[in-house]
Amino acid sequence: MTNEHKSGFVNIVGNPNVGKSTLMNDLVGERISIITSKAQTTRHRIMGIVNTPEYQIVFSDTPGVLQPKYKLQESMLSYSEGALTDADVLLYVTDVVEDPTKNADFVARVAKEKIPVLLVINKIDLLKGNDELDKVVARWKELLPNAEVFPTSALEHFNVGNLMSRIVELLPVAEPYFGKDALTDKPARFFVTEIIREKILLNYDKEVPYSAEVVVEKFEEKEKSIHIMAVIYVERDSQKGILIGHGGSRLKKVGTEARKDIEKFFDKSVYLELFVKVEADWRNRENKLRSFGYIE
Repeated sequence: MTNEHKSGFVNIVGNPNVGKSTLMNDLVGERISIITSKAQTTRHRIMGIVNTPEYQIVFSDTPGVLQPKYKLQESMLSYSEGALTDADVLLYVTDVVEDPTKNADFVARVAKEKIPVLLVINKIDLLKGNDELDKVVARWKELLPNAEVFPTSALEHFNVGNLMSRIVELLPVAEPYFGKDALTDKPARFFVTEIIREKILLNYDKEVPYSAEVVVEKFEEKEKSIHIMAVIYVERDSQKGILIGHGGSRLKKVGTEARKDIEKFFDKSVYLELFVKVEADWRNRENKLRSFGYIE
């Protein structure tokens, strides 16, 4: 037995809606990535860090792979493609209903990877029996012949422990990359914006959630409380009206739900103020994408 410390970067990639964020939160043990049933909820690469005395795993959850329609999505795709280049272990996440030929170019790039690739076939709780699973595994093995297959149900925590054990085995011997008390590389404000964005995704339909960006303008933390002021930017006046709702009712609901989750996250009482502003066509404006942190 060696006592050498292991550290490594484990990047999670795959198409939208296959359960990447649910899996990462299960592996990290904290609710770090937004989980909703709407596609494209993860816009940045979000890191979650697992520390034990023996190892440090830096998980990175990436946006789902998609064909970009506007500048914001180009930036999101570059995060996913970047994840192929800087990982020690790659988790390619799919599920039992996805067509394996979707985004074939990206899968072909994963197949060429020299680093270990773990193919996670999620949502196996939806299958009726082992025969169905065997068929799904066989189709994927043709596309990713070198990958190790892990059928899982992240929702029911099935086989996630075995996946975690294998990740630890594959980690290189290295010193920790982050402090041992770190849970993520993101600042506190980032999680406030993610929680508010999650509530917008859950409470509105159509294009409103995808046109909304949240910026925390004020984050004053005291011993037992936090005062937060955040601005929600949308692209059009009509979206602003929908977001605020009659007499401010819809915005108030978002604020209440977000505040409760932020209080849970920081374990402090929170005073949250929300404002809505229009920033026309921000998803296609490079200066705005830069100021919102999508372009370095």
